[in-house]
Amino acid sequence: MATVPPGIRLLVSFDRDQWYRALTFILTFLLYTSFHLSRKPISIVKSELHKNCSSVSDLATIGASSGAGSGQQPSLLTAHLTDMDCSWKPFDKRNYKQLLGAMDYSFLCAYAVGMYLSGIIGERLPIRLYLTVGMLTSGLFTCLFGLGYVYNIHSLGFYIFVQVANGLVQTTGWPSVVTCISNWFGKGRRGLIMGLWNSHTSVGNILGSLIAGYWVSSNWGLSFIVPGLIIAAMGVVCFLFLIEHPNDLKTIHAQSSSPGKCQVQDKSWNGVNGHTEMYLQYKEGKAQECYYYNGSVQNRKSYDTELLLPRDSVCVPVQPVVVVKRESEPSPISFMGALRIPGVIEFSLCLLFAKLVSYTFLFWLPLYITKAAHLDAKKAGDLSTLFDVGGIVGGILAGVISDKLGKRATTCAIMLLLAAPTLYGFSMISEFGLGPTIGMLLVCGGLVNGPYSLITTAVSADLGTHKSLKGNARALSTVTAIIDGTGSVGAALGPLLAGLLSAGGWDQVFYMLMTADFLALLLLLRLVTKELTSSKSRPISAVELKEH
Repeated sequence: MATVPPGIRLLVSFDRDQWYRALTFILTFLLYTSFHLSRKPISIVKSELHKNCSSVSDLATIGASSGAGSGQQPSLLTAHLTDMDCSWKPFDKRNYKQLLGAMDYSFLCAYAVGMYLSGIIGERLPIRLYLTVGMLTSGLFTCLFGLGYVYNIHSLGFYIFVQVANGLVQTTGWPSVVTCISNWFGKGRRGLIMGLWNSHTSVGNILGSLIAGYWVSSNWGLSFIVPGLIIAAMGVVCFLFLIEHPNDLKTIHAQSSSPGKCQVQDKSWNGVNGHTEMYLQYKEGKAQECYYYNGSVQNRKSYDTELLLPRDSVCVPVQPVVVVKRESEPSPISFMGALRIPGVIEFSLCLLFAKLVSYTFLFWLPLYITKAAHLDAKKAGDLSTLFDVGGIVGGILAGVISDKLGKRATTCAIMLLLAAPTLYGFSMISEFGLGPTIGMLLVCGGLVNGPYSLITTAVSADLGTHKSLKGNARALSTVTAIIDGTGSVGAALGPLLAGLLSAGGWDQVFYMLMTADFLALLLLLRLVTKELTSSKSRPISAVELKEH
């Protein structure tokens, strides 16, 4: 007999629950990757929108000078060139940075406001359906932005409306996927698991940059339409395959037997909050009734309820009743109740400033590279992905270190302390060539996105299952939404301030980012002091793994 291949032995070594965990991990990873993939194109297209208009203005100026020498009216020639070639008004004006910043602000402000409501709504609706609807509508609005190119739409109001609508529907994503992944994975090694899982943010940004950059110079409408179709397709995948909670599988297993067979099962079951109950399950066929007779299950066509007592045996009809003792399901937590959880306010305000820095890079880094390194839109977009590569490494390191130390706030504080001078170094070194810029992009990405990743995943999951909740797991979505919603306020302010300050020079933008990092650090000092002075603070062990 031939030996079993090692790959097959590896596959069969995992039990069914482990396979479902792997499916949930991969699926939620891909789902939120598509969210970030659909957000990235606007930052890539910015430089192309302005590039078209500015280049035409230069052409018009040259044409006007030549027209004056040939006797033509300069104003008519300038207007002719502008109407023919500068097709993407109103971004041809000198205040284009403010207009682009307003588009970012409209999306992020709607996202921040919607996030506070999203977690509360998400706890009261099926996560799978809630997330599916959000992804389908997000795909619709992302495609609508790209259709502005197809149908030659120049109205700023149209683009702002699309951004606001897209920001609102995208709030369905984060509370849903964090709740789902936390339902399947307990506290053991949560920092590492969440750090690996949260790399979907950077992976989505990288893929979004590459996809948008492929069409940005030839047809920037496709830079939005293709990501819009991708997130809509992933919404369909979510509807077909997402399992919200391990307990949802019990329905499948209970119905797995064929309806023509009668079964009597006597087994233990992990009930609500871990209470073990015994239950007798009876399943009736179309015209059958089950009897327990001499240690075996018998079928009878009769529906008599008589008790037969022959000399050698006892036959008792088993009634079609299933009795399961259950406790009342915990009610969702209120908004104020979530705020009273220790650490929620501090981490929420810290994330406000951390996310301000991260999203300023997300929306403005490609444009900054085009101006500082004098690269075209596609090369700048490709180069900006290195920031996200550094973010992947930083998020994983933050999770591993915080697991090892058992100190989430201290880990965030150290990375924030190192990030501020690194940002100043990036603003200086980026003018000295491509090599130093690549190195600083990787370092900045790790230090900026590390705390952001840790707070939005492992910290949110820890606080959402805090001991003060007494086992009420329904608070997780609301806590996640409060933390990320507060962070999204900073995400809205960052790109807006960058658009306003960049008019006076990029140095002012970097000073703003460094100030935000220091403020984020100050907000964590109380929690850091508590962690360092607490004798109970210790590394999280695998023994603390909580099965759901």
